[in-house]
Amino acid sequence: MKVITSREFNQDVSAAKRLARAEPVFVTDRGRPTHVLMSIDQFRQLSGQRESIVDLLAMPAGSPDAELAPPGRW
Repeated sequence: MKVITSREFNQDVSAAKRLARAEPVFVTDRGRPTHVLMSIDQFRQLSGQRESIVDLLAMPAGSPDAELAPPGRW
């Protein structure tokens, strides 16, 4: 887990996003954690959320991750 100050976050958002690809990044304000930045994949795993149809349609053709789950009951 990486911890950065809100000032560090505001000065270099790109660096915080790069760090968040590997692990959650805690952002502090006056020394207290106020926010957590994480990749969408980490969030989905944590929340149990699956990709939406929009995410699947945006994937490149032939991507192994672009397989649709069997349809459920209507």
